[in-house]
Amino acid sequence: MRDGTRRGGMTLGAAVPGLRLLAMAALAAGLGLAAAPARAQVEAPMVTPRDSSPLTGASRPRSQTPLTGFAASGPGVDPNAPVTFTADEVEYDRARGLVIARGRVEAWQGERVLRAEEFTYDRNTGIATARGNVQLLEPDGQVLFADEAELKDRFRDGVLTGVRALLAANARMAANGARRTGGTINELSRVVYSSCDLCPEDPTRPPLWQVEARRATQDKERQRITYRDATIRLAGVPAFYTPYFSHPDPSAPRASGFLFPTLGITRFLGAFVETPYFWAIDGTSDLTISPMFSARQYPNVGFEYRKLFNSGEIQADASIGGFNGTDVDGKQELAGHIFAKGRFSIDENWRVGFDLNRASNELYLRTFRYEYRRVLTSQIYAEGFWGTERYARIDSRVYQGLRSTDNISQIPYVLPNLYTDYAPRSRVLGGNLTVDAGYFGIYRDIGTMTQRIASRVTWNRPEIGPLGDLWTFKVQGDALGYYARGQQEPPVNLPDANGTRSVGNIRAAVDWRMPFVRDAGDWGSQTIEPRVQFVTGPRMGPQRRIPNEDSIDFEFTDANLFALNRFTGRDRQEGGSRVDMALRGAWDFRNGGQVEGLVGRSYRFDDNSFNPYPGSGLEHRASDYVARLRVAPVSWFETIGRVRTDSERPLERRLVDTVGNLSLGPVTLSAGYLYSPPLPYLVPSRTREEVGAGFTARIGDYWRAGVSGKYDLGLDRPVLIQGAVGYEDECFIIEGRFVKRFAQDLATQQLYPANTVVLIHIGFKTLGDYFFRAI
Repeated sequence: MRDGTRRGGMTLGAAVPGLRLLAMAALAAGLGLAAAPARAQVEAPMVTPRDSSPLTGASRPRSQTPLTGFAASGPGVDPNAPVTFTADEVEYDRARGLVIARGRVEAWQGERVLRAEEFTYDRNTGIATARGNVQLLEPDGQVLFADEAELKDRFRDGVLTGVRALLAANARMAANGARRTGGTINELSRVVYSSCDLCPEDPTRPPLWQVEARRATQDKERQRITYRDATIRLAGVPAFYTPYFSHPDPSAPRASGFLFPTLGITRFLGAFVETPYFWAIDGTSDLTISPMFSARQYPNVGFEYRKLFNSGEIQADASIGGFNGTDVDGKQELAGHIFAKGRFSIDENWRVGFDLNRASNELYLRTFRYEYRRVLTSQIYAEGFWGTERYARIDSRVYQGLRSTDNISQIPYVLPNLYTDYAPRSRVLGGNLTVDAGYFGIYRDIGTMTQRIASRVTWNRPEIGPLGDLWTFKVQGDALGYYARGQQEPPVNLPDANGTRSVGNIRAAVDWRMPFVRDAGDWGSQTIEPRVQFVTGPRMGPQRRIPNEDSIDFEFTDANLFALNRFTGRDRQEGGSRVDMALRGAWDFRNGGQVEGLVGRSYRFDDNSFNPYPGSGLEHRASDYVARLRVAPVSWFETIGRVRTDSERPLERRLVDTVGNLSLGPVTLSAGYLYSPPLPYLVPSRTREEVGAGFTARIGDYWRAGVSGKYDLGLDRPVLIQGAVGYEDECFIIEGRFVKRFAQDLATQQLYPANTVVLIHIGFKTLGDYFFRAI
């Protein structure tokens, strides 16, 4: 006897909900199956392959995300719950113990969903057979397609034929057949794997790359796919064979294993190979170990460690190995480096951190191509935040200079540095108030030891005048105390700075601006804005008895024309009275473009109130002229330039810095020019005059290229030449880079070692990356 057979073209089980539920209940009786309630009969869309090529069954549009199943997910899902299903038609053959469901069959158990055109369950063997467009949606988002499947143990075990799989990260896999074990192991035969999209014009064309293997094992618990007798094909052509090959499952965010090696040849290393190993220690930490073997140096090993905590993180990059410098036949010495940092939140207000950066020498970092920095800074700090009103920080710092001309004994270390400020939200006397205070101690093995305590109060109040003009009243007060003494020798440049000193300064200013705005109709609006500021305060003089630790760097531009104290730090105070003047003009267009410029200068009333270095632009009563011009009338063109000219000869340049960008669709052109006078605090002190230019381009959807360079007009030689070209699509990346620097070692007047780099990067997405480097 059969129940639920068709009568008059109608499925009885489908037409009479009670009978359908009865048949499903009979199927469930003693079989570990459960009938779906009537509300569970809402149909879900079927997943249909787009064509029948081996990898096409798992293909999808690039913008579409993989299906993740229609069952409920989360901690409330019972993985051992009975299987529930719906279908258009259900038959039950009592004599043979078969339950047959046809027509848009959908069965699910926990988070695992099965769909097919026909579903048969044998009560005698406990085997469920699915035929016709079989789709199995896994809890992790993987989708399996098959022509036919025999499953048992709630879909966890079984055999599938004509398998196609849609994996994470756009990866797909196809096989003649597959055997499932425990829902976590898939053993496949005659496998093809790739993450490349098929050609839409000719889906039968081989993908850009694919892995073919006699058999493969997908282990979901270990999150790895392992192949036997594997061949990697490029555009259908065999390129590489290996009897054994393994890579992480695309769904794995991280997995332990060897990464692709880096090969290369350099002047200082000779031929070398680097074989990184990635160790996923646990869910919150990992370690990359990168041993390097070269022909001219002893082995070197690099380490990269990362650790996440509930309240912060630690990252560290280190290396150690034998190193003989430029003399390949010389004595090997142990060398290395460590770059580490940590950040931790203590509570909602406080956080702490550290930076540890040390290296054996500059040449070691350049030779092994580790991150190079001119000065390495190590510090430990704690800082607190209380809304936008209060801030506090305490830190200690140690510096390491890597240039051969650096005198290590004269490089300072800071112990400690304390700073706090307070900026109340409410107005004080109708204006904005900020109060700060700080202390630092600077020590050297040879040179000056300085301790300083400092405080600053600033107040400003803006007001709008009766004519629409803007008045701003400013007050700034500084109080500083010093103790300085020489270590083994007095301060070379400031022999009178030893001992205890104190200094105070107060600056008051009135800033007036009057914007004249004209509506230009369809052409936007035009603005002319004169600005005048009067600043006064006590004369400060040369300040030779005060140590100078933070005010050495100084550059006069339009950016600090109206600053009350134009020194960068606190150790040098600007005094006396002066007038700052500027005229600004702007044309704002309706399309968002703008042409804007400013020209201005400053005039001091006496000669002894301010003593910057010669050539700074402020060494005379009448300062140099400063100007700025920005031209950006359209979104695809912009240029901005800053100029300083001589106070007595306005056409004589003192500083020029300009850069421009032009975007022509996928191509962007850039150019720049820099002219800078000699700066006494830089070694060597010389005039810099450089030009630079470059372009970047996107060619189609996948190609990109770029070239740039700098040329020193004063030295009549290049400074930097670099270029790159690359291709990247959904599954493959290849790029090449060339960098050549012409910087010289000041001691030897020779180009720095490892100044030329050629890098080739080939990446097979979801498989690995290969690098080749030459120096």
